[in-house]
Amino acid sequence: MAPLDKNNPTNDDEEPQMTSRDPSRLRSNYPRGSSPWVYRLSQWRALGYSDEELERPKVAIVNSSSELAICFSHLDAIVPKLKEAIYAAGGLALEVRTAAPSDFITSIGRGGRYILPTRDLIVSDIEVAVEGAMLDAMVCLASCDKTTPAQLMAAGRLDIPTIIVPCGYQSSGRYCDAHFDIEDVFANSGKVHSGEVTLDELEAMAKSAITSPGVCSGMGTANTMHITAEALGMALPGSAPVRANSDLMWEIVERSGRRIVEMIDEDLRPRKILTEAAFKNAVAVVLSASGSINAVKHLQAIAVEADCPIDIWKEFEDQAPKVPLLTDVKPNGEHHIDELERAGGARALMHELSPVLDLDAQTIVGRLGDVLADAMPSDRSVIRPFDDPLGTEPTILIVRGSLAPSGAIVKRAVVDTRPKRFTGEAVIFHTREEAIAALEAGEIHPGHVVVLRGLGPKGAPGMAFVSGFVFALEGSGLAPQVAVVTDAQLSGLVNKGLVVGEVAPEAAAGGPLGLVEPGDTITIDLDRRAVDLEVAPEVLARREPHVPRQDYHRSYLNVYAHTVDRSERGFALAAELDAPGVQRASGAEPRP
Repeated sequence: MAPLDKNNPTNDDEEPQMTSRDPSRLRSNYPRGSSPWVYRLSQWRALGYSDEELERPKVAIVNSSSELAICFSHLDAIVPKLKEAIYAAGGLALEVRTAAPSDFITSIGRGGRYILPTRDLIVSDIEVAVEGAMLDAMVCLASCDKTTPAQLMAAGRLDIPTIIVPCGYQSSGRYCDAHFDIEDVFANSGKVHSGEVTLDELEAMAKSAITSPGVCSGMGTANTMHITAEALGMALPGSAPVRANSDLMWEIVERSGRRIVEMIDEDLRPRKILTEAAFKNAVAVVLSASGSINAVKHLQAIAVEADCPIDIWKEFEDQAPKVPLLTDVKPNGEHHIDELERAGGARALMHELSPVLDLDAQTIVGRLGDVLADAMPSDRSVIRPFDDPLGTEPTILIVRGSLAPSGAIVKRAVVDTRPKRFTGEAVIFHTREEAIAALEAGEIHPGHVVVLRGLGPKGAPGMAFVSGFVFALEGSGLAPQVAVVTDAQLSGLVNKGLVVGEVAPEAAAGGPLGLVEPGDTITIDLDRRAVDLEVAPEVLARREPHVPRQDYHRSYLNVYAHTVDRSERGFALAAELDAPGVQRASGAEPRP
């Protein structure tokens, strides 16, 4: 199948390929007279399907639609078009629904603790619906931050033919006759307390920032993961980034519907695609685009679910010095996501990265090298040549040390004037609200290292969301003089201040962060990739660790806290899959 032609988005010359197949070979079809056959016949005929249609390959359309956020508001309209394409190719599409978290909306309740756990809830939503009904394949409508990694994780877990369809970014607005988007609102929200922005101005900004459906228009987690899906080979070439509801998005939808039926006939499954080579390629793409730091844990979790034995944290460490920075979409630079799309998108970016990619990696349409052969960027100011990059200093840094033995993450700006070394005195908080209140009360001063702890997956529980504090710190003017260290997570739009996030092990899992006391000296050294607690081991040995308060006993968050794995496994709920005697999902056998 040829890559998408952005100059001919309709591809009118291509006709669906109908294939003769034996219906009995489909896992969704049961022998005539069997109990599953008669129950399904009764249920599905009542829905209006004919005998011929019930023998077709059955494709789940995984829809994370919701009226809670603009990210998802266009997905319901995509489903009928996708159904038509699948039907025309000889399949039968059945829509299933999942949870639909939005970082800006779902992060309000319980300090943002629902954001990461919902990723794994979506994985299980998909498993229950698709594996429970024994459907033959999936087309997943990808939108806000956690939907794409969750769908890729489910693809790895179930190992049935799957295509990810990036459903696009939102159109931005204008404020004071200048381009303005949701990232600008986020950044300016922290400036109200300092008086730099008035409340009326902020309200006007918020009302003008978004003008269409789709995900946030910066290089945050959503667009990073859409691009990552293509880099992994799990989305059609040329499909990310894409403007929501554009002609190209609709072409991607139509072609994905046709391609998924072909993949069923070819038995092309995710674990043939989600290989070590694919993950290495994805890491390189994220580094070259200065993507969201959240891609680290998401890629690791996808690898865990796909049974691919790769250490993503180490890949980011090893590749960081080798992969040049080739594009700088906001908030990393001045370019916008639509400019990256027009320049050729992920496919053109990967073309320039060819010297460091494994071009023999398999994609849903064939060998990666063949996919990239003619994908030259159309604008060299947006996607720079490999040998003339924007920079060679990595913007995603894995740091380790006595305070983070298993690692932590720092996101730098493309042009970074922040000090690379910071030594300061610890001030400790256990919620983002406590920290913001202290900031507003003038209790955080230059030279402080703000420690936000007990907010990891087990401690929060659910990995709290502390970006609001980082932007408040930036708005106060203290960001250049104050560092932040936390076991919580951050928005993919955060590259302000010196912030060390996702410290592992987290405090609740016995990490050194739980032993920090007010006044302790902490040193961050980016050149050494180190974050250290300057306290003697014998002193630490005498301290009692901080035990986070947990008051969610009748909550999904409590279930998550008891089942989430460590950072080295992407915080996936995968530990039980490796326990003796536990049966894996059908079709998802471990690698030899």
